[in-house]
Amino acid sequence: MKHAKKALVLALAALGASLAQADTGKLLLTGGVSSIDGAAGGGLTPWAVIGTNATEGETGASAHLSRASTQDYGLTTYGATLGFKDRLELSVARQDFNASPAIALNGIAPFGVTPGQHIKMDIVGVKLRVAGDAVLDSDTWMPQIAVGLEYKNTRPGSLGSVLNFLGAKTSGVDAYVSATKLLLAQGLLVNGTLRATKANQNGLLGFGGKNPARDSYSLQPELSVAYLLSRNVAVGAEYRFKPNNLEALGRAAGLGSALREDDWKDIFIAWAPSKNLSVTLAYVDLGRVVPGITGNRKQTGAYLSAQVAF
Repeated sequence: MKHAKKALVLALAALGASLAQADTGKLLLTGGVSSIDGAAGGGLTPWAVIGTNATEGETGASAHLSRASTQDYGLTTYGATLGFKDRLELSVARQDFNASPAIALNGIAPFGVTPGQHIKMDIVGVKLRVAGDAVLDSDTWMPQIAVGLEYKNTRPGSLGSVLNFLGAKTSGVDAYVSATKLLLAQGLLVNGTLRATKANQNGLLGFGGKNPARDSYSLQPELSVAYLLSRNVAVGAEYRFKPNNLEALGRAAGLGSALREDDWKDIFIAWAPSKNLSVTLAYVDLGRVVPGITGNRKQTGAYLSAQVAF
């Protein structure tokens, strides 16, 4: 894991000088932006596009920094991506989740959660385009199709005792297939992703759980649509279905819906002032995230992300 991240960072550094001045034929925003898990796409879900500005025969690199804030939580994500010949994408990302409300769990059992606890998660991703070309096939009904894997490793800190109680593992792998259709004449992009996952809250609460929680993979669809207002501004929305693995366990423990997991969705605007820079602003609705410690409040708020790409 550590060697893979170091290798990718070193590769990015080596490429930086040669790529900084390279021209590219990729259209603005057609490579997507960086998702919270590092893969190119929307903010919440990967698309079939390959990140960076690299086109066929080129190698590209990108880096991103994102921040989401809701009523009770905060999430900071940063990472880097390599794109090879518009065919293969490698990505790394780190998530830092402010889980301060989790100290309330000490009132349920002596978990030993410390004040101001953060959960950190490292993600290594790979994506391969297997069919189609979003731009070249834009005048046909053939979408671009890609398959991907995301290895996630969670470091829960003092919340480790909570994950042990849930029977959740601290690492897991998501697999997905994405299809992206770009209709250039209409200025419209549509994406559908089907994810196989065991993750609880995207992995921040581990993977799976003990009976009666769901401890097996489930298929979760993810949908995105974007409309180009101009050549460098796009607006859109995403909807990501979530597995809700832990609610049954919470009910069996007499906690009601305290561990319920809701679907995620957002409405976004993306702006690319140049071919090397893009900024995304979104309104996010994450539903209820461990509602037993947040007064059953829905977690809505703002998301801001910046990406540089070569």
